[in-house]
Amino acid sequence: MVTRVTHSTIQRSTLANLQASLAAGARLQAQMSSGTKIAVPSDDPAGAHDLLRLRADLRAVTQYERNRADGDAWLATVDEAVRESLSIANATRVLVVRAENGSLSADAREALAAEIEARRDELLQQANASYSGRQVFAGTSKDPAFTVDPAATPPYVFNGFAGATVTREVGPGATVRVDADGGQTFGTGDDSVFAVLDRVAAAIRSGSTDMSTHLDAVDGRISAMLEQVASVGARHGQVIAAKDVLMARTVTLKEQIGGIEDIDLAQITLDVQAQEVAYRGALGAAAKVLQPSLLDFLR
Repeated sequence: MVTRVTHSTIQRSTLANLQASLAAGARLQAQMSSGTKIAVPSDDPAGAHDLLRLRADLRAVTQYERNRADGDAWLATVDEAVRESLSIANATRVLVVRAENGSLSADAREALAAEIEARRDELLQQANASYSGRQVFAGTSKDPAFTVDPAATPPYVFNGFAGATVTREVGPGATVRVDADGGQTFGTGDDSVFAVLDRVAAAIRSGSTDMSTHLDAVDGRISAMLEQVASVGARHGQVIAAKDVLMARTVTLKEQIGGIEDIDLAQITLDVQAQEVAYRGALGAAAKVLQPSLLDFLR
């Protein structure tokens, strides 16, 4: 069977080829102007699938980095407060040792007691340290870690929730505690460092020179603070180490995303030029094939 080729068949075929060449040129121009090879999923279904997965991973890593930075700030606040409290407690211990001097006058003892009470107030201020409006020693409680209730005995009330900790997820399956337990650090009830210093001040005013029991109590609170310094330091180191891991992962993901969707500028420039040449050649051929008028067709 012989297929009949008419002038209209040639026209339709030529115009279709011209349209395809023009569409190819437009697609290359769009890639060149946008800088990406994939504008819609149909451009590269497999590549689009990989891009969605990689971008989801990148968003997750970005959130981990936000968590890490927030945790870093929390732990820095806790570390500063505990270290300052430890310094105050050590200085207070020196005052307690000085109170064992039996030759102190009544005025000197009153001044010493007043100084110890001032150190107590400084410790109370450190115990209520906060970051971004949140108490760093009270767990998830919104109240200050320690409040003073004159009607209570002792008057220092710990408002933290037992076992309620503040954590930050800094990686897949990597969760770090970023607060500290105020009860363990400063003590609660009669064992709190504030109640201990109240008893020390009262003993000094009474003229007592036997400070051994009070020294043991102060040393116990100093030991608890030292434990917190070690704990916070270890957790802070974990958060800092996570920064390098997340940074490296971010760079890797961005390189993988770029490898899939970024164009090769030199290659795309050559492709655009080649397509332009091909399109102009097609236009020249079409000008010879397509008859401009009925008269040319009849001739």
